[in-house]
Amino acid sequence: MKVLLVNPPSPGIYNIIGLKLPPLGLGYLASMLRESGHQVKLVDLQVEKNKKLEEEIKEADLIGITSETNKIFQALEVAKIAKDQNKIVVMGGYHTTFQDQEALQTGLVDYVVRGEGEYTFSQLVNHLEKDLPLDEVNGISYLKQGQLIRNTDALPPQDLDALPFPARDLMPLKKYWMTQVEGEPLVNVITSRGCPFSCSFCASSHFSGRKWRARSPENIIQELEQIYFDLGYRGIAFVDDNFTLSPARIENLCDLIAKRKMKLKWWCFSRADTIVKNESMIKKMAQAGLRMVYLGFESAEEEVLETYHKKLSTEISKKAVKILKKYGVKTWGSFILGSVRETKESIQKTIEFAKNIAPDLVQFSILTPFPGTETFAQFSQEKRIYTFDWRKFDGAHPVVAVDYLKPKELTKLLNQAYFEFYKQWRYLPQAFDLLKKLILVNVPLFSTIKENQYWKERLRRENC
Repeated sequence: MKVLLVNPPSPGIYNIIGLKLPPLGLGYLASMLRESGHQVKLVDLQVEKNKKLEEEIKEADLIGITSETNKIFQALEVAKIAKDQNKIVVMGGYHTTFQDQEALQTGLVDYVVRGEGEYTFSQLVNHLEKDLPLDEVNGISYLKQGQLIRNTDALPPQDLDALPFPARDLMPLKKYWMTQVEGEPLVNVITSRGCPFSCSFCASSHFSGRKWRARSPENIIQELEQIYFDLGYRGIAFVDDNFTLSPARIENLCDLIAKRKMKLKWWCFSRADTIVKNESMIKKMAQAGLRMVYLGFESAEEEVLETYHKKLSTEISKKAVKILKKYGVKTWGSFILGSVRETKESIQKTIEFAKNIAPDLVQFSILTPFPGTETFAQFSQEKRIYTFDWRKFDGAHPVVAVDYLKPKELTKLLNQAYFEFYKQWRYLPQAFDLLKKLILVNVPLFSTIKENQYWKERLRRENC
């Protein structure tokens, strides 16, 4: 079967400033499909213009589209082009995993793959090609005579070492040059899946399960060798939700990097409490090329942290930044504004906290109830979500009615947070770099879907 995999463009702020990475999920799907004998192409509309998209769709039998919440409209634009050519359309990713019925009812999507899709999607394509019963394929949703069919959830891949590496040869790697670490363009790698934590604003534990599954250091180093020696990259972004969950695993990986004499520069995600408890791990990571760690500090208010289920304190956050600085590792700190009972004063406290602990980069976001999260379920029940225009679910727009702040006030506070942080003299180079990216980057955006009656009616009902 001829399969075209498409990553729609994102209208979000991180795409606009140039934070673009190859679509690893589609890369894994492509590798699995090729192992099953299918012909695969991949188009990433984050970095590629869509002029030839119709031609690529015309040559394919089936179109697979991934989608995050704020780019579902762009995903449906791709689906419409495909359906106009009578192609089979399959959609997956975080948003449609939790909003499968909504996607199917547009009439633009034939099947939804829920959760991690390597085995599920490959099995679905095989069944469609051979006209086998679809009730044998776990993890898919579809409509049958207008009724929603949601097959049993599929077990996510348990042995991650058994998965083939992502098909990076299908990706336009040279077009992701703006995402760098210390001047080195980045290639992203994922070494584990699943999340045992239960942060209320995050859908990872629902999408991939609460069981943490990790690749072995030996398997990871094989992929790094391919990236380093074959592709020539020196920058790595480890994009696991819980890269450092097993310190022993990471120390073993660092030993292998040193043994292979790979001069890498890399960043990863971690938790402040893990860093505080494992300073020796940070030392070894820094020696192996660690340059930056992304940490979710979220708030200066202990009560707010409790509502997020962060199991974190401000004192631990301060200690984590100090440890990283001790070993020359930069901190990228994340803060969330707009918990339902927050006030101007409590948000200002978080802004001051960010300035006080002084991470090298900050990300301020407005609390957004993404589908699949505890906050989405809770706020839906409380009828706090006042718009379902998914384009606004990007962390930069208020979509929830909070107790003490109006939407315009919350937006103003978000802007104020960035301004107050980056106006400090030591952050002027970062501010200039951000401005430069905003000027230079050229983002391919699709028009909003207007002709589809389902979305017109949905947006009309929600007054979007």
